[in-house]
Amino acid sequence: MQIHSKSFSVRQIGMVNWIGLYTLFSKEVMRFINVGFQTLIAPIVSALLFLIIFKFAFGSARPAIHGIDYVQFLIPGLIMMGMLNQSFANTASSLIISKVQGNSVDFLMPPLSAIELFLAFVSSAALRGLLVGAGSGLVMLLFESYHISHIGAVIWYAINATLMMAMIGLIAGIAGNRFDHLAAIQNFILLPLTMLSGTFYSITVLPQSFQHLSQLNPFFYLIDGFRYGFTGVSDGNLLVGIFLISAINLGLATICYLILASGWRLKS
Repeated sequence: MQIHSKSFSVRQIGMVNWIGLYTLFSKEVMRFINVGFQTLIAPIVSALLFLIIFKFAFGSARPAIHGIDYVQFLIPGLIMMGMLNQSFANTASSLIISKVQGNSVDFLMPPLSAIELFLAFVSSAALRGLLVGAGSGLVMLLFESYHISHIGAVIWYAINATLMMAMIGLIAGIAGNRFDHLAAIQNFILLPLTMLSGTFYSITVLPQSFQHLSQLNPFFYLIDGFRYGFTGVSDGNLLVGIFLISAINLGLATICYLILASGWRLKS
């Protein structure tokens, strides 16, 4: 009796598992695209409603800020607010859903390193935030024309803002076990930081002590720098903001990597 043996080729992954990384990234992207009315269209509509209300109800009654029409001042803040919220929601909700449904094994079992998991989750969440930001900006043009003074600043702050919130969402999603944990973080931490960062107003109208407090808020530098890209003016020190945002993102990236590498709250 003759036994024929078959040889099987073993896939060489290399230093980076590009196939696994792309697969997880694609899965996360398709997850929010499949429910696009909720994840993309709804936040764009919300930003547009804010613009319409402020434009027609309060726009003419509000004085110019730094020589800029109030509605023009408001638009970058609304766009940034949508990007921040959606970037956080993507990673946080994805990980919480995986825990609730018990399918975290889908991304833990494949040969994906901590850095590959990090890149897939964070980049897909940042993409969702950027899509919402770009969509909001385009739709707002239907009601209010605006121009961009410094495209480089707009791109830099948009990317770093979405990355920051994606990483915060990753940490929150791993640390939390239920959706009410995320709701608590959003309602009692992220929402106040966003609303008190100059989204709807210039911090120069605040008393001096509150201006100093606002300058401790990293969201202020994200919105202020993004608004500078549109209007060419800013309330804060741009160099301080760039350094602070870069340092925070580097720190968040390190924390995310260490958490994913340890398997904390994922493998237990």
